[in-house]
Amino acid sequence: MAELTDTVAKPATHAKVRILATADRLFYAEGVHTVGVDRIISESKVTKATFYKYYRSKDALIVVYLQGRDRLAREFFLSVDKRYDTPEQRLRGIMAEISTQVTRPGFHGCPFINAAAQFADPNHPVREAITAHRDWYGTSVEDLFRGMGHPRPGDAADDFVLARDGAFAGANLGDPIGAHTALLRSVQRVLNEAGG
Repeated sequence: MAELTDTVAKPATHAKVRILATADRLFYAEGVHTVGVDRIISESKVTKATFYKYYRSKDALIVVYLQGRDRLAREFFLSVDKRYDTPEQRLRGIMAEISTQVTRPGFHGCPFINAAAQFADPNHPVREAITAHRDWYGTSVEDLFRGMGHPRPGDAADDFVLARDGAFAGANLGDPIGAHTALLRSVQRVLNEAGG
């Protein structure tokens, strides 16, 4: 029986999935504007016709890339809800993950902030995907501050998101330890306002 399983070939990854995985890696590492369609096609090992069959344009692929990053963030928040009992513990868990991200090798900042810098029109589909993610993120953090009894949960969420954005930018610019430390200080001050 072991001989049979050893000889069974694994199915090839579907072209659509390969294109998106390649785009995700390249867009995050190098930026959405600097990576061209031809490079994505080449590194995905697909034809131009296959690329355009699944993604009608590079901008459409960027939107799907950002939606995938948004989905990962939402899944992370769900995992935090399952791992921690209180809103304060959940906020601290989110903060710990951010601190881990900004000090990890290969960290290139926030994919949403990076993409937003390259699309000025707020009505562009890429910016709409970014706005949807940031609205969800801010509301989710606000709900946690409200749950822990913060006197101004909206302001606290704004402060938290600003500290997170600053940590992402600071780490991306080359000072991950300083960014991590400043994030911890900033968020602790916001938590202290609610007795955290």
